Amino acid sequence: MTATAQRTFILFVLVLLMAATRVNHFAAIPDASWAVFFLGGFHLRHWTRWAFPLLMVLAIVIDVLVIRASGIGYWQHYCVSPGTALLVPAYFALWAGGALLRKDYAGADWTALAKASVLLVASVALCHLFAQGGFYWTSASVAAPTLAGWASNYADWFLPYLRTTAIYVGLGAALQLAAEQVVKLLQARRDVLR
Repeated sequence: MTATAQRTFILFVLVLLMAATRVNHFAAIPDASWAVFFLGGFHLRHWTRWAFPLLMVLAIVIDVLVIRASGIGYWQHYCVSPGTALLVPAYFALWAGGALLRKDYAGADWTALAKASVLLVASVALCHLFAQGGFYWTSASVAAPTLAGWASNYADWFLPYLRTTAIYVGLGAALQLAAEQVVKLLQARRDVLR
């Protein structure tokens, strides 16, 4: 499979994953959007110029369709505020974390796992800073925003978002490891048959 075909397949899977899970952020199957952007940065780093905007537009379109289907206008929804615009740098923080992980990536090993862990926590923390901060400081839903209230809200939601993102990224890493092992086995088989 060519690199372009691999990237196209991965993009297709990421689009399906976001479409299947973003429809309800608190459903039995949690929203995979944050992981989609991290994994997208890792696998589609060379397509950032158009793949990131495509996934960003998909996220917004899904939100608009789901909110309208609930019978209210997009801007009247509890989660939508002027701070929604900060989802662009929030999601790009995740994308950048994945892209940094891919830089100099030579295969799954303990060093890559350690680097992935640090980058995942850092990019989720930054994403959460933009996304949660944008909502907290600009939403009419927060009657009297304070620095202490913001810090408490940030802390309350950080671990649940990190956990969900880490689960999906962990599943993606397991698939990456499996794919790498299959490639090694096929290469070893070819070498033996020569």
